[in-house]
Amino acid sequence: MVVQLQTSSPRRLAKTLWLGLGICCALAPSLGMGQETAGQAGEKRAENLPENINARFLDPDMNVEDFIKRFEIESREVFACREQILAAIDIQAGMHVADVGAGTGLYMGPIARSVGREGKVFAVEVSPKFVKHLRQRAKDEDLPQVEVVLCSERKVNLKPGSVDRVFICDVYHHFEYPKSTMRSIHAALRTGGKLIVVDFDRIEGKSREWLLGHIRAPKAVFKQEIIDAGFQFEKEIPIDGFEENYLLRFTK
Repeated sequence: MVVQLQTSSPRRLAKTLWLGLGICCALAPSLGMGQETAGQAGEKRAENLPENINARFLDPDMNVEDFIKRFEIESREVFACREQILAAIDIQAGMHVADVGAGTGLYMGPIARSVGREGKVFAVEVSPKFVKHLRQRAKDEDLPQVEVVLCSERKVNLKPGSVDRVFICDVYHHFEYPKSTMRSIHAALRTGGKLIVVDFDRIEGKSREWLLGHIRAPKAVFKQEIIDAGFQFEKEIPIDGFEENYLLRFTK
């Protein structure tokens, strides 16, 4: 676009320049400007992810008690092996820890007691019903160091450099926009901080049918996605009792 300038006076010249700038800004999308920002906001949903994988958690009529009965039972590996998992997180008193996808609060209390009253726990959830439950559970268990955070499908909504540990347990495979979510987690984690991920190992020809239909990708894919988000892989920690799950630890 060419803007013809009238130079009869400095005032008219300034007015014309501002007018031209305003027109260019208004037409920026059609001229291809600002495409990087638009691309980031337009991240495609993860491939092979079940269509309604999070619908039940966002249902306003969801019954939290039903999930407590499903999540907090010995037949679930991350419940039966919770002491080993907590040890792998390597929590110290006074730390700030984010439990991303805190769910019913299975790990919220143990983590809170590990960081102590001087520490901080951010119980992060996308489900409004879980958020309400977590706040009540923190109150009932006298855990003033717990702050419950409602996140979005793309961001964990934590301040940059605010946590020493991020714990994601049987939740990574639920991330609809893993690139955006992991960018926000990377930003929230302090330099030298640890990311601990527990998830299901999807193995063709070996994993049960439910797992093959529910988990979008195998361990190697999830691991590489996390590395691509800026994390350094530290190690896989073996957990006695894990048959379908695995635990990976990363560093920022």
